[in-house]
Amino acid sequence: MKSMISDKAVKRRVYWVDKIHNLSGNFGDDTDRLEKELEQEINESSISALIDHLRFCGNIPESYGHDSSEEKLYSKYTDMLLSLSFKAMGLKGLVLKERADAADVEVFGKGYSFVADAKSFRLSRTAKNQKDFKVQAMDNWKRGKPYAMVVCPIYQLPNRLSQIYQQATSRNVCVFTYSHLALLLTYSEKESKAKAQELLLKIFKTIPALNPSKNATDYWLAVNRTMLGFSKKIENLWKIEKEVATQSISIAKEEALTFLAKEREKIMRMNHQEALRELIKVHKIESKIKTIKAISDNGLFAVQ
Repeated sequence: MKSMISDKAVKRRVYWVDKIHNLSGNFGDDTDRLEKELEQEINESSISALIDHLRFCGNIPESYGHDSSEEKLYSKYTDMLLSLSFKAMGLKGLVLKERADAADVEVFGKGYSFVADAKSFRLSRTAKNQKDFKVQAMDNWKRGKPYAMVVCPIYQLPNRLSQIYQQATSRNVCVFTYSHLALLLTYSEKESKAKAQELLLKIFKTIPALNPSKNATDYWLAVNRTMLGFSKKIENLWKIEKEVATQSISIAKEEALTFLAKEREKIMRMNHQEALRELIKVHKIESKIKTIKAISDNGLFAVQ
């Protein structure tokens, strides 16, 4: 099967993973530096670079330490991508500096506005619950705005029953994916920014019209049909992004498994004392590998 993700896109992912790792030090300065370079890259490379980022950003690199400065900076990086994505569609986006009790991104369009939050997870993380997606919190953080959106990696979302869908429909919070957002960006480039904004608003209006339910199929059937029914041009873009979503999972898995394999080899080459010290810091590698290998396409793009 021909890869629909370019080598350039993969190299871009590697570059930014390393960039964030090397920047971690002074969080405030690092954030400003990261934002400036990211904006510069998007301006120079056009919307295609932004779409490359969206296709990979949902998975936190396994090489980042838990609750480390690099992990926190990565979270800011995903917020920046959301803001830049909405700006590319002709909206005005702002990444908020405050972290507690507020959404991370505010977006303003003609006649409507909304708050947004970017979620990302390690592929090896097993226990994800409704609180990880912050749907209820996003409702509280609207601060008078009519809409809210949580953007997640598509392969980490529940595909059967989950409280997050009931919360989304009852509290008017749009659960979206980076894959759907990438498609929306492509559509804005192929058709027009105005049309993409119109579609985005239509998606927002779809959510409160649904009957509150835990059923993932009911939720994604509504979102996917809203997008597919908006324009005939979206159907072909949909097929492409659906295939890309599957390929991006494989690339993300390879990135994570390669890192963990190197970690295992490093441990095996240690002497007894070195291994004991490392054992305190590194553990559950085999469990993480098993979890990552089990990640697969959950079929949300196929709900039509």
